[in-house]
Formats: sequence, structure tokens, C-alpha cells
Amino acid sequence: MNIPNSLTALRIFSIPILIVVLLSQFDGKEFVALVIFLLAAMTDMLDGFFARRKRQISAFGQLLDPLADKLLVTAAFICLVELGVAPAWMVIIIIGREIAVTGFRAIASSKGINIHASWLGKIKMILETITISMLILGERNLGQFYFLSQVGLWLVIAAAVFSAAEYYIKYGSAVLSKNSR
Repeated sequence: MNIPNSLTALRIFSIPILIVVLLSQFDGKEFVALVIFLLAAMTDMLDGFFARRKRQISAFGQLLDPLADKLLVTAAFICLVELGVAPAWMVIIIIGREIAVTGFRAIASSKGINIHASWLGKIKMILETITISMLILGERNLGQFYFLSQVGLWLVIAAAVFSAAEYYIKYGSAVLSKNSR
């Protein structure tokens, strides 16, 4: 177990704690949940940094890292639907995109095609992190700036749809052809 994989595992282990905090009722829970979420999100940047810098890129890490990202974002969004601060239909689109792209990547991998995250996919993740953070803080803490969380949801959906289309346009013919590998 190297440092990048340990950071990824830490992100995964933080998810149940985030869920419990988000769905609990206590004063200041928004700030505790925000700290947990942001620390978990930061492990995503750090694990990639250490993997490249220390040349510790592994097949295990390449599989687990994006899965950990998707689990964190999915868990947070589902909790935010439960709390009534994120519309279910928007979250379904976002999570549906994650499942579709993950499946597409799995098919590509089985054919020897490695699909790296695009810039648009990375922007989507940044938008998700910012939007989830604002939704966690809520209207009570953000006041008149809470509307930015709603704008963020629309931007996440746009980035999700366009990045999925980008992957399909760029890799679709190679992934879906019968003669791959």
C-alpha cells in the first residue's frame, strides 16, 4: 500500500462519516460535513500528485481513484436530495452520467483502450466540489449567495453532459468497434 492508494482508501473510508454527519441533527453539522467533504476531495488531488511524483501509478490506483471520486460525489448528492437541497432529477442526471462513463471506460479497458480524464471532466469535478460545498453550507449560512449553489447545479449538469459526449465522440468508434484489441 503506497501513499497514493492510502489517500484513495482514506477518501473511501471518509464517506460513511460524511453521510452520518450530513444526515444527523446537531449545531454546526454543516461546517463539520464541509470539512470532511473538502478533506476527502483534497485527497483526490494529493493521490494523483504523489502517484505521478513518486512514480507510484498502479493498476489498483487507476481503478480505485475514479471509483472513490464517484462514491464521494454520489453519496454527498444523495444525502443532499434527502435533505431537500438538491432536486432528485438533477442528481439522477449527474449520477447517471457517472455510471454511463464508468461503464464506457470499463468496456474501453476490456479492449485495451485507456481513457484518461479530460479537462472538461476535471472541470466537472471541480464544479461538483464547489456546488456540493455550497449545498452543504446551505441557505442559512450562505444567505443571499445561496443562489450560486443552484447555478452550480446547472453548470455541473452541463459539464457532465458535455464531458460524457466528449468521451463518446473521441473514443466511441474505437470502443464500440468489434475489432478492438
